[in-house]
Amino acid sequence: MKPPKTKRGASTLSREAVWAALPMPCVIFDPEIRFADANAAAELFFQTSVVSLRKAGLTDYFAPTSRVAELIEQARQGPLSLSEYAIEMNWRSNEPVLVDLQAAQVFDAPGNVLLTIQPRSVAESMDRSLNARGAARSLSGFAAMMAHEIKNPLAGISGAAQLLEMKLGDTESEIIRLIHEEVDRVRSLVDRMEAFAIDAPPARGAVNMHEVLDQARRSATAGYGRHVRFREVYDPSLPPVPGDRGQLLQVCANLIKNAAEAAPRQGGEIILKTAFRPGVKVATAGGGRESLPFELTVLDNGPGVPEEMLPHVFEPFVTSKTTGKGLGLSLVSKLVGDHGGVVECRRVGERTAFRVLLPVLTGTEVVSLGEARVDKETA
Repeated sequence: MKPPKTKRGASTLSREAVWAALPMPCVIFDPEIRFADANAAAELFFQTSVVSLRKAGLTDYFAPTSRVAELIEQARQGPLSLSEYAIEMNWRSNEPVLVDLQAAQVFDAPGNVLLTIQPRSVAESMDRSLNARGAARSLSGFAAMMAHEIKNPLAGISGAAQLLEMKLGDTESEIIRLIHEEVDRVRSLVDRMEAFAIDAPPARGAVNMHEVLDQARRSATAGYGRHVRFREVYDPSLPPVPGDRGQLLQVCANLIKNAAEAAPRQGGEIILKTAFRPGVKVATAGGGRESLPFELTVLDNGPGVPEEMLPHVFEPFVTSKTTGKGLGLSLVSKLVGDHGGVVECRRVGERTAFRVLLPVLTGTEVVSLGEARVDKETA
């Protein structure tokens, strides 16, 4: 049903215009809890037309165990609007989405309830991404200092251990070997942290993310991911992403490595997905808004990140692995943020999903960057 009309034509147009312009997805349910109407934002959110929605019922979009039906019924009985938080939506082949809901009865259409939907994942991911990015930048200064203050003494310790190894007998060789191992371990940690010291903006080229994903996958299958079965679900029509190919490769490699380490040794599976997701925009430093329509998702069938750790997985030194350093995902967050994107981690059924949202290039930008790259390579 359309929003109720008044007697005056101008008011009718005004109310319809407001309904169409509402930025938040809004739907109206009839007394049988079927979709009666939806605004433009809801059509975009559900990725279908209002005509198709009218053929659907509540359980086509909300999990049967969710409290939505009860929320709608309570709103129908009382004069106040009611809210419900962290409700799971899951439909068709889409991944589950957490949303906050607000329900209120439509007074001049008895039995009908207006439901307002606020997706949580993107907003929360942006907040977490910004927090993790700030932590990573704080770490960058510390990493630069460590590279200077620790690497030189490490070289001296390693050299002294080699001299001792030549002078001491077999009895002390085990101690010398332990010194070498510990030096190598600290050097490896410093090398990982040194990646955070690179604070310059990434080079801007036209990057084919499917080629990047393929390279990262091939590297994984030759080493740490040889026990995993990979499944690729790509949208081949997606345009290139602006950025540094090497850094974006590092993002994909880190996410795939993380997934491979989490996947079981028997029956391990990683799904690599790309899709076009319109409607997600972030504020830029210049006061404008940039769209992030390129969606890259890495899913594994491991035991999953503990619920209490989900808000902190991108923070430095946070890890659920006994042998992990807690720097790989923090570096991912920094690199994605440097490219103007957002990364999030969430549970999708029994799987753990890491989703990256990135900007894309227009046709003019692709040609321009392509020419610049050719000129640079020729020079």
